[in-house]
Amino acid sequence: MNLNKNYQEDFDKISKSDLKTRLARLSRICENLKIPVLVMIDGFESSGKGYVINDLTEELNPKYCDVEVFEKDEEYDKKYPFTKRFFESIPKKGHIKVFDRSFYYKLFDDINVNDKDLENRIQSLKKVEKMLYDDQTIIIKLFLNVSEDEQKKRIKELENSKQKSFYLTQSDKDQNKNYKEYQKHFENILEKTNFDFSPWTIIESNNLKKASKEALYQMLEELTIGLERVSTQRIDSKNEERSYSNPIKVIENLDLNKSISDKEYDEKKDKLEKEIKDILFQFYERGISAVLAFEGVDAAGKDGAIERLIKKVDPRLYTVHAISAPSKEENEYNYLWRFYNKLPEDGYTGIFSRSWYGRVMVERVEGFASTNEWARAYDEILEFEKQIADHGTLILKFFVVIDKDTQYQRFMNRENNPDKNYKITDEDWRNRDKWNSYIDAMDEMLYRTNVDYAPWIIVEGNQKHYARIKVMEEFLSRAKAHLKEYDKNNNK
Repeated sequence: MNLNKNYQEDFDKISKSDLKTRLARLSRICENLKIPVLVMIDGFESSGKGYVINDLTEELNPKYCDVEVFEKDEEYDKKYPFTKRFFESIPKKGHIKVFDRSFYYKLFDDINVNDKDLENRIQSLKKVEKMLYDDQTIIIKLFLNVSEDEQKKRIKELENSKQKSFYLTQSDKDQNKNYKEYQKHFENILEKTNFDFSPWTIIESNNLKKASKEALYQMLEELTIGLERVSTQRIDSKNEERSYSNPIKVIENLDLNKSISDKEYDEKKDKLEKEIKDILFQFYERGISAVLAFEGVDAAGKDGAIERLIKKVDPRLYTVHAISAPSKEENEYNYLWRFYNKLPEDGYTGIFSRSWYGRVMVERVEGFASTNEWARAYDEILEFEKQIADHGTLILKFFVVIDKDTQYQRFMNRENNPDKNYKITDEDWRNRDKWNSYIDAMDEMLYRTNVDYAPWIIVEGNQKHYARIKVMEEFLSRAKAHLKEYDKNNNK
C-alpha cells in the first residue's frame, strides 16, 4: 500500500498550478485515445474530499470530466444488486469520472458488517475492478485520512457555517464519536482491497493544501503508468491465438424432435399460464425480482416462448428487453453497462430476448470483440450473474435449439409470409453460413456458464408447442422453489 510514497526530489518545487496543467494535458491524451479513467475518492467524513476534488478537476475539460456524488440511498440500494448504481456511473471511453465516495462507500459506512458479507462484497468489487482494468480503464483510488482532533475541529466549523445543511451530516458526527472503531474498520477494508491492479493511495489530509497537491501528483503518476499499460494491452489484444477444446458437445447430443399433441398443449397451457400469473404476483408482493435470459439458434422461437410465458401476467410486473447490436452510446461503455441499467427492481421481472451472452456468441463469431475480450467474458458474465443471484433475484437462462433443416424451413416461411417478412434479414442468412462456428461458440458458452445460481435450461425447439410448454414448466418449477426458499429464510 502506498502509505509512504517516495516522491521525486523536486516535488516541493512543483506548484499546484503546474500539476493541474500537466494533469489537463494527460487528460486530453486519454480523451484522444478513448481511454476511460475512474477516480475514486474515499475517506473519513470531513476529511476534505470536496476540496481535493475541486483541485483535481479545476483545469479539466468539463465535457470529458464529471463528478458523481454518492450519498446514502438505502431505499434504492435495497431494490437492486450491490454494485448496480456504481456500475451505471462508470466513465465513458475517453472520459474521466470522479466518484465522491465510491464502490466502497457502503462498506466503509457499515461498521457492523459481518465478516462473511464483507468478504463476499470485497470479492465482487475485486472482480468488477479487474474487469474494468482488463477493459483498459485506468483506476485511481485515493483515501483521505484525517486525525480525530482535526475532524472534530472541522465539524465544529461546519456547525457554525451557513453551508451546514449541505456539508455536515450525521455520519460526520458518528465517525468522530466512534473514531477508533471506524479507523480500525477502514484499515481492514483498505488492506483487503489493496489489489495489485488497483492499489489504494492513502493521503493524510490534516493539511488540505498539501493533501490536494499529493492527490494531484498521485493522479499524474497513475495516469502516466496507466497510459503505458493500456498501450501494451491494446497491442496484446491483437493476439488471436487461443487453445481450448469443449470437453462436451452439448447441442449435437440433443433430441430435438421432442413433441406433444395439440390436445396436451391446450390442456397444459391454460393451467400453466394461470399459475405463472399467480406466482409472479407473489414475487411482487414479497419484493422478489426475476431475471430471465432467452438465447438460442436464429428462428428457434425465443420470442414465441416469451409471449406464451407472460401471456396472462399483469404487464406492469415485467419488462421485455429486445437486445440488438449496441447503440453508439452503449459502445462508449463496458459491454455490461447497458445490462446493469436494465436490471429490474425488487418485485419485478426483467426478460431479455438475447442478452449479455452476445459477447461470447455473435461478437465472437463475427469478430466484433477481440479474442482476449470474449475469452475473458465467461468469468465476467458469471460474476455479473452472481451479483444478481446474491441479491436474492431468481435468474434463469433459457437456450432454445433447433436443427439446421428446421431453421431453413422457418427462414423460408418468413420470406414468403408478408406478416413475418420483417423477421428475416440478410444477416440471418449470413449467420446461417457460419452455422458450425456458432454451434462451437454456443457449446462452449453452455458448458462454461452453467452454474447453480444461474442455470441454463436447454429447450428442444423443433416443435414450438413442446418448447413453449417446457419453458413454462421449467420456469414455474424453479420459481416455486425460489419462493419456498425465500419464505423459509424469512420465516413465512
